[in-house]
Amino acid sequence: MGNLKPLSYSMALILRFRKLLYVVPVNFSETKKIGKEEDCSSPKVENKDGIFTQNEVEINKKRKKRKLRKEWGYVDFCCWMIGYLCTSWWLLVFLYHCLPATLPGFQVPESPGVRLKREGLMAQHPVVLVPGIITGGLELWEGKPCAHGLFRQRLWGGTFTEMFKRPLCWLDHLSLDNETGLDPPGIRVRAVPGLVAADYFAPGYFVWAVLIENLARIGYEGKNLHMAAYDWRLSFQNTEIRDQALSRLKSKIELMYVTNGYKKVVVVPHSMGVVYFLHFLKWVETPPPVGGGGGPGWCNKYIKSIMNIGPTFLGVPKTISNLLSAEGKDVAFIRAMFPGILDSEILRLQTLEHVLRVSRTWDSTMSLMPKGGETIWGNLDWSPEERHVCDLSKKTYRRSSVNDNTSDVNEVFQVKKSVKYGRIISFSKSASELPSSQLPSINSKRAEAHFSHGIADNLDDPKYKHYKYWSNPLETRLPDAPDMEIYCSYGVGMPTERSYVFKLSPTNRCKSIPFRIDTAVNGEEDSCLKNGVHFVDGDESVPVISAGYMCAKGWRGKTRFNPSGSRAFIREYKHKPPSSLLEGRGIESGSHVDIMGNFGFIEDVLRVAAGATGPEIGGDRIHSDILRMSEKVKLQL
Repeated sequence: MGNLKPLSYSMALILRFRKLLYVVPVNFSETKKIGKEEDCSSPKVENKDGIFTQNEVEINKKRKKRKLRKEWGYVDFCCWMIGYLCTSWWLLVFLYHCLPATLPGFQVPESPGVRLKREGLMAQHPVVLVPGIITGGLELWEGKPCAHGLFRQRLWGGTFTEMFKRPLCWLDHLSLDNETGLDPPGIRVRAVPGLVAADYFAPGYFVWAVLIENLARIGYEGKNLHMAAYDWRLSFQNTEIRDQALSRLKSKIELMYVTNGYKKVVVVPHSMGVVYFLHFLKWVETPPPVGGGGGPGWCNKYIKSIMNIGPTFLGVPKTISNLLSAEGKDVAFIRAMFPGILDSEILRLQTLEHVLRVSRTWDSTMSLMPKGGETIWGNLDWSPEERHVCDLSKKTYRRSSVNDNTSDVNEVFQVKKSVKYGRIISFSKSASELPSSQLPSINSKRAEAHFSHGIADNLDDPKYKHYKYWSNPLETRLPDAPDMEIYCSYGVGMPTERSYVFKLSPTNRCKSIPFRIDTAVNGEEDSCLKNGVHFVDGDESVPVISAGYMCAKGWRGKTRFNPSGSRAFIREYKHKPPSSLLEGRGIESGSHVDIMGNFGFIEDVLRVAAGATGPEIGGDRIHSDILRMSEKVKLQL
């Protein structure tokens, strides 16, 4: 009897599917023979009701089809769209795995691991991978009654089936406590351990898998390859307080050093994992109970190289937009083109409101806020990227109407002088004229206790011993490790969000999202200001100035931020889209996540892990204007 309910439910779905597809055909009897004298220009058919012309038959068919379409609702349409997308996805996956690689135009270059193994490259230094925000899996260890049956099941990373089955329950379990920044009462969600924590974000969508496979080609396995998984929602110090994640990472590095012939470790952090590991470098030297007690020489003893991928050293501007409106360029575009999909006024999904409510409980997002203020990012008078990507001599803007908070496409004005985009957030006139008391504010008190975003005047000031400064490269020193190498590896050549123009939301129903990106604001035809977003060079997520400045200037040679003179290298990878289906997301991609499948980057990691130094793999490789941008930043070094 236990199987009857699912069976009956399945039959009901099948019958409903048939009903949606079924169109009652027109019944015809035998047609009359047409004599030579009859007009054949309009064919006729006969049924029991008489004789109809072919045109009348077609009209009847169209009427019945229209009647059928009227019976469809939003749910039917969404189900068909989801089915269409899933079918297309699986068809592409099938073709990817079944098409022979020998077809003309489908040859994929030999992977770096296979080629370098043939050249005699072998595993030497242990490798530690440090994932960034979002890409690591999270599993449930204790939950509310609504999460019954999900013990040790993934709530994040994987199939995401629970998101569709019980969305509000799923969101509640991914939220953190607003007061403590830790687990809410009765809930325990923990990071998935091991390499499977972040090899794939979802089925078929790799994160670290390609790099792991290539490392395995030259001899890496569990004893010399480790994924330092952690709960990316927590503040960095709270990962130690709740889970002892930093202590376990310290012990793992020491163990791998000893068990692999006293070879130093190569650390490969990605995205937010870059500033997380920067926090670790300071934590491990600091005496207990706040730090790990490794002492000033620990990093020089145990770490050979830190190969940062897509580093967010100086923050990501889109973090501000996400905190204000839960929007980036893609969400703003969807909202402008299809307002019923995301806006609560029509379908009442309240999608963005729920996303914003949950993400604001994650302390880690504050680590991605832009650092350095106007000294790094500029203001209305200058910006480091000025005249780099586009001609800023003339701009055409469309402003929001003051009266109705809607876009007025007829109001256009010319900007004759050069416009600076150093200010990350701008507001349309209707929003900028409101009293500050009427503008919403984000409670950042808890976040300010864990992160700082300024520039240190004097690093000897005792206050900089506090852990909230350790993930900001402008408020902390690199460890005493003159033999350690640091790489800034990132993609370039992709439009990357840099600044935004906001307007007031057209409704006051939900005060949690009072602003929206003003998609009516545009520059001239070749401008980088499009749909309310200004773009610069980067990897689609992190601007070049954030990813490359510290290696280009801040840590170059002996500076107050790098007193021991650890060598810093820039390795840029110019984005090139995939040339064939078999390349998947691209073997020369510079995108923020896809770069981990970039063959050039993978080869660099393998060579360094096998013992090569920065100069031996070519030193700096620069395609962007990072050196010129860095010279425009007037920072005391």
